[in-house]
Amino acid sequence: MAEETKLLTRSADVHDWLRVKKKFPHLWCPGCGIGIVLGATLRTLEALHYDKDEVVMVSGIGCTGRIPVYVDCNTLHTTHGRALTFATGIKLARPDLKVLVFMGDGDALAIGGNHFIHAARRNIDLTAIVVNNSIYGMTGGQASPTTPLGKKATTAVYGCIEQPFDTCALAIGAGATFVARSTVYHVKHAEKMIKEGLEHKGFSVIELISNCHTYYGRINKLGEPIDMLNYMKEKSIMSGPDVTPEKMTEMGKQYLLGVLQHDTSRPELCDLYEELISREKSS
Repeated sequence: MAEETKLLTRSADVHDWLRVKKKFPHLWCPGCGIGIVLGATLRTLEALHYDKDEVVMVSGIGCTGRIPVYVDCNTLHTTHGRALTFATGIKLARPDLKVLVFMGDGDALAIGGNHFIHAARRNIDLTAIVVNNSIYGMTGGQASPTTPLGKKATTAVYGCIEQPFDTCALAIGAGATFVARSTVYHVKHAEKMIKEGLEHKGFSVIELISNCHTYYGRINKLGEPIDMLNYMKEKSIMSGPDVTPEKMTEMGKQYLLGVLQHDTSRPELCDLYEELISREKSS
C-alpha cells in the first residue's frame, strides 16, 4: 500500500509539469513514440528535482517541435531548424538555466544541420534531444536526412538513394562532448541517457529512435506501432568494448545504444565567454 501511494504521488508530481487543462488532448497520432519521449523527459526532470523556473524547453517545427507546448515551464517554440540558435542565445544570457532542445531528424539535421554542427563545435551547455523517426512526419512524409537507403517516402516513391546521416557519428565528429542513443522501446534506458545528458556540462546530444507509423511505417509496410517498437527491440544492441560494426552486422543489429561519447576535458562556451568578459574588464 505504501509503495502504491508512493507511485501515485510520483505520478501526480510528473503530471504537474504538464499544461493539462490548456493544451490537451495532444495532436500526435495514437501510438506515436513522441509521447513516450515527453513522458521520459518529465520523469527525468522530476527525478533530478529541477524547479520549473530553472528549466527552458526550446523546439523548432515538426511533430517533435510540439513537445514544449505541453509542458508547464519556460518554453520557446521557434522556427524550423533554428531551435539551437534561440537556445544558444538563452544560454549565453542566462547560463544558470537548464536548457533542453527538442528536434526531429529533419529539423535538426536538414535545415538545422549547420546550427547543429556549430553548437557541437562550440560545446555550449545545451541538451539536444533528437527524435529520429526517419521521416518528415508533420509535413507529409518526405524523406529526411536519416531516411535509410532504399526506404520509401513521398519524395522517394521508388526508394531513397541518398546515404543517410548517422546522427551520433555526426555529433561526435562535430565535437559534441556527450553523445548517446536510445529508443522509445527502451524507455528506462532513454530516461538514463537523458539524465546523464542533463548532468553533463557541455553540448549533449541524445538521439532517440522513434516510430512514425502513419507515414514512414505505412509507406514501407512496417506494420502497426507495436510492430515498429518490436523492430527497435530486435535490432538494438547495447554498446560495449566487444561490440564492433562487424559484430553488429553479423548479429543483424542496426542501432547501437548507450553513451557513445563522454568527454569532460573540453571547456564549455559560457565559461569561456565569462572568462573573456572578466579579462577584458580588468585589462
